[in-house]
Amino acid sequence: MKKLSTILLLSMLVLLLSGCGKKNDPAKAPEANTPSATTPSASAPTEAPTKAPVSPVKMNIAVLKGPTAIGMVKLMSDAEAGSAANEYTFAVAGTADEITASIIKGDIPVAAVPCNLASTLYNKTNGGITVCAVNTLGVLYIVDTGDSVQSINDLKGKTIYATGAGTTPEYTLRYLLTSAGIDPDKDVTITFLSEASEVAARIAASDEEIIAMLPQPYVTTVQMNQDKVRVALDVTAEWDKCNASPIVTGVIVANTAWLKENTAAFKVFLEEYEASTAYATSNIDDTAALVEQFGIFKAAVAKKAIPQCNIVCYTGDRMKTAVSAYLKILYDAKPASIGGAMPADNFYFTE
Repeated sequence: MKKLSTILLLSMLVLLLSGCGKKNDPAKAPEANTPSATTPSASAPTEAPTKAPVSPVKMNIAVLKGPTAIGMVKLMSDAEAGSAANEYTFAVAGTADEITASIIKGDIPVAAVPCNLASTLYNKTNGGITVCAVNTLGVLYIVDTGDSVQSINDLKGKTIYATGAGTTPEYTLRYLLTSAGIDPDKDVTITFLSEASEVAARIAASDEEIIAMLPQPYVTTVQMNQDKVRVALDVTAEWDKCNASPIVTGVIVANTAWLKENTAAFKVFLEEYEASTAYATSNIDDTAALVEQFGIFKAAVAKKAIPQCNIVCYTGDRMKTAVSAYLKILYDAKPASIGGAMPADNFYFTE
């Protein structure tokens, strides 16, 4: 009996060892579970589609001598060095009148102009001009060579020298005077000169008190040359007391027909311009040197003025919100100031 038990025990041990030896051999796995040489593995990474490069476009761009030019100088420098994405040719104009006809015709397809002028041109050309970015907010200041002006109300009965007849500066001033109960046509004398440099010359030549409204960097220029000049009022601060929406001084516009044909290249320009404005506000010394290099202002003037120039780059819906709110204020005050009508949605480049 003991012998039989031993035999049974040995038989069970043999069966157990035999079962353990029958493990699956990876080399003998079923063919259906083995990826073929021509079938990609499910876990293999797939290549992202390559974005088609944008072909460079020759682009004439005009800016005005002031903050709009300051925000552009880094891109101007890149274009000169051949490192910009498109082939840019820049022109710096003293007034918007010098470039308006060329903008409409498309000879200068991209330009920096006063905000209300952009709307006026849109209405005049039945949509031939598109607004694409906000480049400057409030840059205007009331200066005087005395101390008689402490508030907007103190301007009543005075003569105010200014620039920008028919554009943003004029209508901003008129709005503030009217808001203070001052009739711009009866209670003050507004004398418009063609350029801010002429206002500065008038201040320098007069021994009597002169009151003027000037943009930066011209405010800094006259203060550096004339100790008697002081900033009496910050026009932006006075505006903010009356409105929740900001002053939109300058915008980037494009000829609509040209823009439709060159949308991709223009978007690249906007990206480069935004980078240029960011550079201007964060690298003041280098930007000031470029401002002088391009014959816009002396570096010493630009260095002091840049922090007060409100250089920005608003695009898309942010641009549309700011521009439409500002134009509505001007329209309610005087429809002719923006061309007689509020622009339609196709005025705004929000792609």
